[in-house]
Amino acid sequence: MNPETPIEMHLVSVVTGVPIIVSSLVTLLFWFSMGFVIYSYFGYPLFLILISTFSRKRVSKAALFPRVSFIITAYNEGERIDQKLQNTLALAYPREKLEIIVASDCSTDRTDEIVRSYEGKGVKLVRAPERRGKENAQKHAIEAASGEVFVFSDVATILEPDGVSSIVQNFADPTVGCVSSEDRFIDPEGKISGEGAYVRYEMVLRQLESRVSSVVGLSGSFFAARREVCFPWAADLQSDFSVLLNARRMGLRGISDPNSVGYYANLARGSREFERKVRTVLRGISVVMRNLSLLNPFRYRLFAWQLFSHKICRWMNPVFLLVLLISSLLLIFTSPIYLIFALVQVLFYLLALGGTLVGRLVSGSLLRIPAYFVAVNLSIVVAWYRYVKGDRLVAWDPSRR
Repeated sequence: MNPETPIEMHLVSVVTGVPIIVSSLVTLLFWFSMGFVIYSYFGYPLFLILISTFSRKRVSKAALFPRVSFIITAYNEGERIDQKLQNTLALAYPREKLEIIVASDCSTDRTDEIVRSYEGKGVKLVRAPERRGKENAQKHAIEAASGEVFVFSDVATILEPDGVSSIVQNFADPTVGCVSSEDRFIDPEGKISGEGAYVRYEMVLRQLESRVSSVVGLSGSFFAARREVCFPWAADLQSDFSVLLNARRMGLRGISDPNSVGYYANLARGSREFERKVRTVLRGISVVMRNLSLLNPFRYRLFAWQLFSHKICRWMNPVFLLVLLISSLLLIFTSPIYLIFALVQVLFYLLALGGTLVGRLVSGSLLRIPAYFVAVNLSIVVAWYRYVKGDRLVAWDPSRR
């Protein structure tokens, strides 16, 4: 109904139980929230596509073999560190130019003992003097490293033999400061599995960002950086994100390389996956809050817009999704369009609930897409709550896959 007279406006107010001024405000909130959510997930990538059509940055790759310090961060990885070291030693990179360092965050199991057994093969153990988190352990490793390029990798991530040689080729381009790999999940049978629509979306987004200017995030499980962009090193902040921001401050960019792939298993339990999401967002928020100057569009121009669109907007989405749902429910009697939107949202969240339940039994169920979407946004809410409480999550426990 579109009231044109005071009587009709009064009838709308009576029927809906909402004063007309309040109804107008709710309508405004509905459309603003709708626009915000659409921009965050679809508008931003569409703008990237449009920009890349007129101005596309390419990467000048070339075969080069700088001295590489390959840094593996570990905490109580006695069950997996042997496999990781075997995989690393099998890398097709000139051995005299590959320095392998395991940064132990005060492991209390057999991790350090196993690493020391590889000393004869050139593997170096750097043990942090006290357990203060992943980034602190990495800090001690880079201080002991001699490479021109640092490659960081988690214990759970397996690389192809050409993994390092492929990722360092990007540094032939003097504008590149750091390089992200792309993620590939492996199922329990060892086969490459679909990562899910959401993760594939993230990989596409990184490719678009690379074409326009710079990615806004790196894959923490496998990424590379020039030595100079790793200093200063923040021992209490998410290293992959901090390194990228360091690069941008230096006028260098971060890119995503589709030919450099890190393989790792899906988390065995949904609760662990949710905890990982919360941890990732919480640590990301901490980094941005410490680097708010990078949101200055007059100084950082395109990257400031990218950082706001990819990170800030994404982290604000739960609020606008909730406003969108509530406002559409309040407006269902004013127009069929709001009724349709309300029904679609309720149905979507019911499918998400079903996907959460069914997904435990059927891993390939399409219902897991809405379930994953809701889980991501719930993890953002939890992360904000923990950030406001003062939790900065310095200590870490690797995800068991």
